[in-house]
Amino acid sequence: MAISSKVRDLIRSAWDDGAPCLVATNGPDGPNISPKGSTVVYDDNHLAYWERSKRQALVNLGHDKRVCVMYANFKAQRDGVLESGFLRFWGTAEMHESGPIREAIFKLLLPREQTHVGADTGIGVLVKIDRAEDVRGKPLP
Repeated sequence: MAISSKVRDLIRSAWDDGAPCLVATNGPDGPNISPKGSTVVYDDNHLAYWERSKRQALVNLGHDKRVCVMYANFKAQRDGVLESGFLRFWGTAEMHESGPIREAIFKLLLPREQTHVGADTGIGVLVKIDRAEDVRGKPLP
């Protein structure tokens, strides 16, 4: 699945645009939704983010690797940048506490994320995209 440069750029600037990606996980105590300001497009088949809080989302991934990542940006929709300001990515997460994939994810992060407190002990999370569409069920732009 090819991810357009438009979607790549929107996800990269999501935090600064006030539209951080949200990652939904499910664990033994139920679902959890967490903002992940470090979310990036890793390649055409993967999203990635830096897990530095190591709280409920990480606990849930130990139980169930399935995730849903949502990008929601009303302004992009109002400004005509996106037909629908809601994009969803369903997939399976892999955690990388060390190694080349962890380092590759870290290199993709914005400097703000690379220097954030806890970044040095963070975990790279790679999400293999199984399906992606806008909230209306249409393919991504």
